[in-house]
Amino acid sequence: MKKKFLYNALIILALTACTEQDIIEQPSTPNGGTEVRLPADVNSGELLIKFKPEMTDILDRTMTRATGSGGAMTRSGIPSTDEVLEILGGYHFERIFPIDSKNEERTRIAGLHLWYQVKFDEDTDLQEAAKRLSALGEISKVQGNQRIKRAYDVKNRRSYISQSALQQRAATRSGVPAGRFSDPGLPYQWHYINSGQNDFDKQNNAGEIIAGSSAGCDTGCYEAWQKCTGDPSVIVAVLDDGVMYTHPDLADNIWVNEGEELRAGTDADGNGYKDDKYGYNFVTNTANISWTDVEDIGHGTHVSGTIAAMNNGEGVCGIAGGDGTKNSGVKIMICQVFSGNNSVSLNGEAKAIKYAADNGASILQCSWGEPNEKVTTEEEYLKKFGVQADAINYFISKPRPGSPLNGGIAIVSAGNDSYGRCRFPGGYSKVVCVTSMGTDFTPSVFTNFGDAADITAPGGDSYYHNNDAGGVLSTVQIGKHFDGYAYMSGTSMSTPHVSGVAALALSYAKQLGKMFEPDEFRDMLLSAVNDIDSYLHGIKTYEPQGMVYNGKLDMDERRGKMGTGMIDAYKMLMAVRGTPAVTVEQKKATKISLGKYYGDVARLTYKLRVSDDVAGKLGLTCTTGEDGTVEIICTKQGAGLVYVETSNGGIDMSRELAIVCRAKAASNGGWL
Repeated sequence: MKKKFLYNALIILALTACTEQDIIEQPSTPNGGTEVRLPADVNSGELLIKFKPEMTDILDRTMTRATGSGGAMTRSGIPSTDEVLEILGGYHFERIFPIDSKNEERTRIAGLHLWYQVKFDEDTDLQEAAKRLSALGEISKVQGNQRIKRAYDVKNRRSYISQSALQQRAATRSGVPAGRFSDPGLPYQWHYINSGQNDFDKQNNAGEIIAGSSAGCDTGCYEAWQKCTGDPSVIVAVLDDGVMYTHPDLADNIWVNEGEELRAGTDADGNGYKDDKYGYNFVTNTANISWTDVEDIGHGTHVSGTIAAMNNGEGVCGIAGGDGTKNSGVKIMICQVFSGNNSVSLNGEAKAIKYAADNGASILQCSWGEPNEKVTTEEEYLKKFGVQADAINYFISKPRPGSPLNGGIAIVSAGNDSYGRCRFPGGYSKVVCVTSMGTDFTPSVFTNFGDAADITAPGGDSYYHNNDAGGVLSTVQIGKHFDGYAYMSGTSMSTPHVSGVAALALSYAKQLGKMFEPDEFRDMLLSAVNDIDSYLHGIKTYEPQGMVYNGKLDMDERRGKMGTGMIDAYKMLMAVRGTPAVTVEQKKATKISLGKYYGDVARLTYKLRVSDDVAGKLGLTCTTGEDGTVEIICTKQGAGLVYVETSNGGIDMSRELAIVCRAKAASNGGWL
């Protein structure tokens, strides 16, 4: 459509699109010409606009007329808006979030039904269009539409490993004492269980370790797996490139929409998406999940494996992948937002987030973000990425019947630019922003950090060891260019560790019959950590040179800006259980004030009861003082439950206390 400047013709078009009541109902007060500055890389000829709630009836009637006639919408039905669209060459007008009868009421409560995509002629001045539309009283937000960015460089180093090679390597290495977990890749997944003695530890000519790993620098999975391994009612939505849902380590832990069939060409369950049996490809706007493009590196499959690779004696383990028995792992919902060199725009990404919420996902896993130069403050983020923020808010707030979480939690990578601020949406205060640690409680060279960082997790640092095995081992697609498993490093790899722990914790909550509010669960997650700040002193040196900062990383600059600490799965499960967790340093006497649990120590007597099993497991000895304290010494790393027994002379009480022995205690005294 070419631009038209004949005002009389414009009025006729506007009037024929609207009823008399429509015209009367439109607001007359403009926004005052609010300035909208569009980023340079917005999609040509596209804007996203959000109307004010009082425009709902008019928009609904216009959409009903369009669908009833079998055509697409080209106008809003609001004369003042349509006047601007006509002048500026607007030819396509579409509601962003499709109607889903089961969730439409909630959609409207959240205001998502007010978001529309507008397309203009190629020669339209998009900045001028944004200015004119933002000045209208019926419109509350105007933003550009742009493509989301990978948080990683597809050319970054990675090392692919076949199943057979993994089996051969495992045969030459001592196993990890993980009970029934016997996957051959587990001894190489230091990020779950780190003994501090790894093949990639780098030595100099004198035999001194110059780039080593640290015992306990992991997610604490061994102890957590003794309590829970994952529940299929917990769904994690992975917004990434296509996940190989036929991978032998993932197939049984992929979410399946039982109400749909592939290639049936119908929307059988009425959720607004056709054929979405294994999720949806929002890049192509089809149900065809893809992973075979030459530019696909297996990123989405790798992320999914960290969360939910089946612990089945083959390949690798996932944090919440179950114990090898049927229906014992969490489910991965595939929401494809990258494909080869292509990615979704903001409207497609927002639809993917809402799709995840509406179809039962409790955890949103996002290893991607926006370039730092675009947005530096939350205020700026809300202006430029309003549709994304609204979708995230919807995900967090929407109840999931039957879920142990009364809403959702969004977990987002900080980014891999080595910047002192986190990429958005990771920087958004309502999400959990994840930074990356190497194998020794020191930051990965690439990780972003800053005040917005919430928590850290193992993301690897292959450059530090000059060995790919210093990265994270997980699943990738099997095919012409892939061998089934690979080492990768990045905040893309640290983020699914937090998502996996969150999924394991919700599985445990399901097991215990407990329910949590999103804010409550988020606070628990950020508290279930081990100290990292005490390690962040001095310079971390990289060899060979040529890395960021010329081979040197200033750790003091990152202290207090990597998040609350290193995520610990066992502590998180104890938080779900309602059991306080105390961290003690190995072979060092730690005095604990029991009054933190029971209050008035002057009127109570205390006794710490330790079973023979726990005492032997941790090498634990203790001495109870008359002042309501107990001194604990553990000679072995691990975790176990003890019992604090109190008496006031008439009433006896007993309460669980989790003791976690690490190589180094937390700087906060170990209190959760």
